[in-house]
Amino acid sequence: MLKETLIKATEAGAKVMQEYFQGNFLISNKEGINNLVTEADHASEKVIFEIIKNEFPDHFILSEEAGELASDSNYKWIIDPIDGTVNFAHGIPLCCVSIGLELDGEMIMGAVYNPFINEFYFAQKGYGASLNDKRIYVSEEKEVIKSCLVTGFPYSYLDHHNGPLDVFARMIRKGVPVRRLGSAALDLCWVAAGRFDGFFEHKLQAWDSAAGFLIVQEAGGRVSDFTGKKYSPYQPHIVATNGKIHDELLKWIRDEV
Repeated sequence: MLKETLIKATEAGAKVMQEYFQGNFLISNKEGINNLVTEADHASEKVIFEIIKNEFPDHFILSEEAGELASDSNYKWIIDPIDGTVNFAHGIPLCCVSIGLELDGEMIMGAVYNPFINEFYFAQKGYGASLNDKRIYVSEEKEVIKSCLVTGFPYSYLDHHNGPLDVFARMIRKGVPVRRLGSAALDLCWVAAGRFDGFFEHKLQAWDSAAGFLIVQEAGGRVSDFTGKKYSPYQPHIVATNGKIHDELLKWIRDEV
């Protein structure tokens, strides 16, 4: 029932995205610059909530727009109704619904769906990861210099010492291709699918990575914080790779190469 509800809620949120996409909808700005939220974000969140609450009314929910709907349940749904809102607001089809499910603090399922390119990613802990029901695996690249990487930039503290711009500049000056899609959830899924060899970002929220980091792990990859320790979506730093370049990429990020 948990898996069925997760899939149903993810598909319902994506349907709302499609209904609003490239239409006329309200756009507002949250705290900070270009921290957008749209009418579609709220509408997607609403239908996701309705499905989850109908099946599991006592479960804890953490969502980007509504915040915490706390309970004493051991289960927590972590929801981003539209990851890549800036893309969505500009009619760029690199955006998705992302929902992760935790049990006793461990991520057990995750789903990420971009309906515009018809890619539904799913993972269940211990059972592997899939794209449109076909098993996926991370890449085999062994060197950072030969890798294709992806990152994201926060809208604040870009100029901090060894911050996002410093790390990005260090890599591109050495010829490492680094992309930016504008959706952390898709970044992670594309690492899981072997399109990117690694992903790193300095400042994420739990809803950005909850589903995606499990998908990477279940595709055979490795996810950690910037020190190499076990990843938690409740801290800001993330490095997700095919595993083979992980330790070297950490050195690049920490300016140890």
